Amino acid sequence: MSNVTPSDLTASDLTPSYVEPGKDFNRDTNYVEDRITRDGRDGWPVEPGRYRLVAARACPWANRTAIVRRLLGLEGVISLGLPGPTHDKNSWTFDLDPNGVDPVLGIERIQDAYFARFPDYPRGITVPAIVDVPTGKLVTNNYPQITLDFETEWVEYHRPGAPDLYPEALRTEIDEVANLIFHDVNNGVYKCGFAGSQKSYERAYNTLFARLDWLEDRLAGQRYLVGDTITEADIRLFTTLARFDAVYHGHFKCNRNKLSEMPVLWAYARDLFQTPGFGDTIDFEQIKKHYYVTHSDINPTGIVPKGPDASVWLTAHGREALGGRPFGTGTPPEAPLEGERVPAL
Repeated sequence: MSNVTPSDLTASDLTPSYVEPGKDFNRDTNYVEDRITRDGRDGWPVEPGRYRLVAARACPWANRTAIVRRLLGLEGVISLGLPGPTHDKNSWTFDLDPNGVDPVLGIERIQDAYFARFPDYPRGITVPAIVDVPTGKLVTNNYPQITLDFETEWVEYHRPGAPDLYPEALRTEIDEVANLIFHDVNNGVYKCGFAGSQKSYERAYNTLFARLDWLEDRLAGQRYLVGDTITEADIRLFTTLARFDAVYHGHFKCNRNKLSEMPVLWAYARDLFQTPGFGDTIDFEQIKKHYYVTHSDINPTGIVPKGPDASVWLTAHGREALGGRPFGTGTPPEAPLEGERVPAL
């Protein structure tokens, strides 16, 4: 989810910028709030094969939707479009597809779907985005609601053995924990990386690591964040943790310590990574390329770090000793579809 804004600039002046000197980073959280629901209240009824999820591998916010789609077995119901890891001010592009065109939507840029519905769309062109395939129009880019709706509105199409990622009895606690994680961790790393002053950076840095310490304590005696199964809260935390050492520690100056130096969180993150549906959505090379190339005001050389060694994600974590049931009474998802597999570590 990158705050890129539509622009009529020439190709030579399309470099995004993210830091406003002297200012805190404030994420624009005003999204297209339409929902795809069973009753079709917003004009978008649940309908297999009608919608395409556009979710770049590089983006942590989009990564959430890809994980939930995998865990619930919605691959045959909602197709997946994968933009490349970099973009300019205009939007993400489908440069990984043949001829740079999404094979289902027939467009080169996700902004085309935004403009098909809102010709003068004034806000950021972000992923994840869900597009109505018959019309080519954007339905929603409201990423927090997208995963919740996958979990609650598409139940009829969940695979046999799909886990309950948003159990009704735990929703209040899941929402509370997820809200803390969003402000202090998910968005907290961006508040550090895109800070426009020393003071705003240090304030965000202190908040981020205070919350990581809180999470380290919370997870010391329990395998998952809420209850004894994987929930929406774990998915929201995981996508930031997966990028921490590769990107946020250096690129965003979140360098009090690495994730791999926090024993509980590091074991927790590896446990999830090795759970089907999590690590098999992570492409570290695309992640690094996105941040280090796209954020040229932070990394003007465009050099992408060679490390760290990603194979450490496959080392033993020992979290099984805490018990817990990853999928509750359900089962792991099957292997990813052929065209959706990421490079093996």
